[in-house]
Amino acid sequence: MRNGGCGRQIGAQPSWVFRPCPRKSVAATGARQVAWIPVAHLDIADLDYFLPDGRQLLDGVSFRIGDGVKAALIGPNGTGKTTLLGIIAGDLTADGGAVTRSGPLGVMRQFIGQINDESTVCDLLLSVAPQPVRAAAHALDASENALIERDEEPTQLAYSQALADWVDVGGYEVEAFWDVVTTAALGIGFDRAKWRPVRSLSGGEQKRLILEALFAGPDEVLLLDEPDNYLDVPGKQWLERMIAESAKSVLFVSHDRELIANTATRIVTLEPGVSGATAWIHGGGFASYQQAREERNTRLAELRRRWDEELAKLRALVLRLREKAKFNDGMAARYHAAQTRLAKFEAAGPPQAVPLRQNVSVRLRGGRTGKRALVCTGLELTGLMRPFDAEIWYGDRVAVLGANGSGKSHFLRLLAAGGSDPEIEQRPVQDLELMPVPHTGNAVLGARVRPGYFAQTHFRPDLVGNTLLEILHAGNEHRDGMGRETASRVLDRYGLARAAEQRYDDLSGGQQARLQILLLELSGVTMLLLDEPTDNLDLHSADALEQAIAEFAGTVIAVTHDRWFARGFDRFLVFGSDGDVYETDTPVWDEGRVRRAR
Repeated sequence: MRNGGCGRQIGAQPSWVFRPCPRKSVAATGARQVAWIPVAHLDIADLDYFLPDGRQLLDGVSFRIGDGVKAALIGPNGTGKTTLLGIIAGDLTADGGAVTRSGPLGVMRQFIGQINDESTVCDLLLSVAPQPVRAAAHALDASENALIERDEEPTQLAYSQALADWVDVGGYEVEAFWDVVTTAALGIGFDRAKWRPVRSLSGGEQKRLILEALFAGPDEVLLLDEPDNYLDVPGKQWLERMIAESAKSVLFVSHDRELIANTATRIVTLEPGVSGATAWIHGGGFASYQQAREERNTRLAELRRRWDEELAKLRALVLRLREKAKFNDGMAARYHAAQTRLAKFEAAGPPQAVPLRQNVSVRLRGGRTGKRALVCTGLELTGLMRPFDAEIWYGDRVAVLGANGSGKSHFLRLLAAGGSDPEIEQRPVQDLELMPVPHTGNAVLGARVRPGYFAQTHFRPDLVGNTLLEILHAGNEHRDGMGRETASRVLDRYGLARAAEQRYDDLSGGQQARLQILLLELSGVTMLLLDEPTDNLDLHSADALEQAIAEFAGTVIAVTHDRWFARGFDRFLVFGSDGDVYETDTPVWDEGRVRRAR
């Protein structure tokens, strides 16, 4: 589209229909204030949702997000957090219950950050624009293409009407707004950014672009599915400020404890149950969450104990009175009264059950390798960093830190392929087709080093279309196949037993992450290469991974922006924003964003 929608030139007089949320700086503090927004809320009432295989995922989920509330939605992987957001957004239909809200809704879906198709920056911004803007842009695009193919009076009139409709929805102002957004997120204006393929942006840049648009846009209620994924630490700190200072009502999914602690005024927990997940709402922040949850679970356990005791007493009473009524007609009335009382008690049902406990057990074994696990000599990733030298020894725990776009993931991918000139034993233990990483210098893996790679995006074409049982049953040249019973036991250790018949591509991000770790466990790796492994893991699973890394008899190199996870490492390789790579004894989180010609 060259003359309208994504292609319209900025600068013409805008229509005043699209109204972005204005912000103004406060000179004394530098903080951003958001203009007043009308009262907005979100009500979730008794939502039920069944999976295609008939299993119930959500069981009567109910909660309310009031005006200006910042609520974190947490819970074990696979309990339905993304599904719940999909129902609220209208992408999925619930099997029962209702969703009501006031105010327009803005949605960041989980896949933002891993787009790898031919869509453009303009397409991405349109995807979160108000529906009238999207409709007008698509109509204008279609009419322009028709005009190019056949320049006749009907197509000219249709194009003129589409152009007028674009003006009517505030199209000029939309593009002026997008200019502000792309400048803030990418450092370039909309005219330069609009045709850029989204796949050329880093995951963090994709996230930042959408977050800038949503927080500054007209939507009054925001649904954010793991907005912190792919953001570096300065980006996460920026996100914390945006959430905390916004007047919008925000419901967000995150596993980052620091982000939750710094922003959430309410915490909604999806608790796994026998017949699906239920919701528990903690009315305070994260600081008081764990204690409140333990006290609640203790209270629920006590209520259930008392209920069981009362049930046993009533049943015993009915049995005694039944025996007495056999020999004493005068006891019949008391017997029938006891029966009625028992029936009413059982009909009322037990109190809410204590949520099922997670039991994730990771057993990464490793194995002895040469003393030098990795030697980098004059290594330079083309266009990303200056040459650097490094030696990593067997048993080291190295966290790779730095801003997005500094080359960290490329570095890990080079090692995952076996380094500069890998021997057969150093080839990856997965059936991965890794894109070559242009570089000069050398990265040489040591003797008996078998790299195992955890992909940040979970993109595994070798697993797509297969169920978890099929994946484990088939095996490959790096791991033996398993029978159904053995595979089920292994999946149960990772909290994946209930998902055994699901396809890999139907799993939640956290479930995919746990399966990746399981496959590394089974493949006999001696060097773990982990690219943002905790991004999609729930808190309990992240704890289990951290413990497994501590016990792993091998070398660990992990790219991470998780401030909590990084505390378990003893060396820190920092990719600076100026292209330098250096080592520190403590984490460095203040590296600025990488600036390059765009």
